[in-house]
Amino acid sequence: MSVLVLDSEAVSLLAHRPNQKTAEIRAALTAAFRLKRRVIVPAVVLAELYRGPKHSTLIDACLSRETGIEILDTDKSFARLVGGILVGGDADSRHIVDAHVVAAAVQAGRGVIVTGDPKDLISLAAPYSNVTVVTV
Repeated sequence: MSVLVLDSEAVSLLAHRPNQKTAEIRAALTAAFRLKRRVIVPAVVLAELYRGPKHSTLIDACLSRETGIEILDTDKSFARLVGGILVGGDADSRHIVDAHVVAAAVQAGRGVIVTGDPKDLISLAAPYSNVTVVTV
């Protein structure tokens, strides 16, 4: 089963004023829900986004408003997968959040990643034919 995975940029866009990009992300969410696909945000994405009370409140409000989004925690086996993605992509720990996003798609067996910043995600996902990166 495929999943839709949102990275930090996608969640941040959803949390702020509506524009063309947020409309595209909402369309992807709607399609995923209609197809009964899971929508995932790795917990480490939230750690990257929680930047003080004002911004954290925006992110929390977004997650409350966009019902059906699952937060994926990192356990030992998932951490091992993330580490393997970093090694496979010849990336260092600066790419840890992106590696979590790719790992969420890989772990599901098939996934679509929605991002506004595709460069690093495309590189990390390159070895996985079951992962698609979509830019908004």
